[in-house]
Amino acid sequence: MVGSAPVRPPSLGLSHRSVPVPNGGAFWRKLIAFAGPGYLVAVGYMDPGNWATDVAGGSAYGYGLLSVVLVSSLLAMILQALAAKLGIATGLDLAQACRATYSPRVNFALWVMCEVAIVACDLAEVLGTAIALNLLFDLPLTAGVLLTAFDVFLILTLQNRGFRKLEAFVIVLLLVIGGCFATELALSHPVWGAVAQGIVPTASIVTDPKMLYLAIGIIGATVMPHNLYLHSSIVQTRRFERTPEGRREATKLATIDSSIALFFALLINAAILILAASTFHVAGRTDIADLADAYHLLNPMLGASVASVLFAAALLAAGQNSTITGTLAGQIVVEGFLDLKLPSWLRRCVTRGLAIVPAVVVVILAGGTGATRLLIASQVVLSLQLPFAVVPLVKMTSDRAFMGGLVNSPILTALAWTIAAILIGLNLTLLLYLFA
Repeated sequence: MVGSAPVRPPSLGLSHRSVPVPNGGAFWRKLIAFAGPGYLVAVGYMDPGNWATDVAGGSAYGYGLLSVVLVSSLLAMILQALAAKLGIATGLDLAQACRATYSPRVNFALWVMCEVAIVACDLAEVLGTAIALNLLFDLPLTAGVLLTAFDVFLILTLQNRGFRKLEAFVIVLLLVIGGCFATELALSHPVWGAVAQGIVPTASIVTDPKMLYLAIGIIGATVMPHNLYLHSSIVQTRRFERTPEGRREATKLATIDSSIALFFALLINAAILILAASTFHVAGRTDIADLADAYHLLNPMLGASVASVLFAAALLAAGQNSTITGTLAGQIVVEGFLDLKLPSWLRRCVTRGLAIVPAVVVVILAGGTGATRLLIASQVVLSLQLPFAVVPLVKMTSDRAFMGGLVNSPILTALAWTIAAILIGLNLTLLLYLFA
């Protein structure tokens, strides 16, 4: 422990310090030992909620929102690096650190906010998986939503086989998603000059309420609040040396791991938006915000029968991957904030139940179109929860008494607070537009 951070039971106790890290030898061997947590975090940055916002954004505005995808990914890299550093420096995850820092009332409020974010995220996973099952196997949406309740058994099996095997499973699914979209992009023939122009932000992103709504949805789908809690915990699965030098090296390795993984997530998110822009927007189909519509239109518009299958297969992989990390985040949050130990199966069932109920209601009343709208709305909810995770994270990592020698530098502190201010400002702007 560094600084004045209090002693707490280890986060994710059974997996805590379960992955060995070489004490000596080549740097790349240590980097390989640290590779893994970043990819579990990156999963949350390419879940079905991302798909809904990216498809809607690319269809409606072409490549214009690529700048939002890029900026939000860069913000995510910085915030996730801070989360990893917090866990390494203090031995606490973000939820435990909040419990040790704030009053019971503040902690309860932060816990409620975080739970809302996790349920919103889980809702996106439920709907995305159900839509994928419907597209691939013609399974009714309601049945697909109910079927997602059983994925708890998959997660429990993976957790019981060891943290490294869970990470390997996630990485394999990420490679499936990447391969599918690499093929899709090759088929869609995007205009790369226009793609480059889309990376440059424009004023219309803020001045156009509908564009701003999608932009904030993209930010909410990219910079996920529960991932900050998750990363600060799972980075502690590595058995690094608990010395000042060991912690500094661990922070460096964890930052490299998460930055590489999040760059991969950036490529996936950009690919989804580019695919929608180069396939739908250029053809005048600016109304495509439904994942099922995107699936059915890809084949005739790209002239390749495999296009829709790849799209649905990647969506299913994304939904299952996000389920795993959502489970871990939920466990970390409830144990950290409430010091309440729940069996992982019970925790998962509670979270999934809270997501299944609204999903079933929407699917029955509004069908697939309503499901996709709910997907986008869930990402806006996530974005609105961001400040309640980001502000405590920045405050704690900038506190020398808490972090010791791993405290943020003045430049990093200023940058982190600027990021927090931008996120809060965007959210306030959205609220003004929604309730004006």
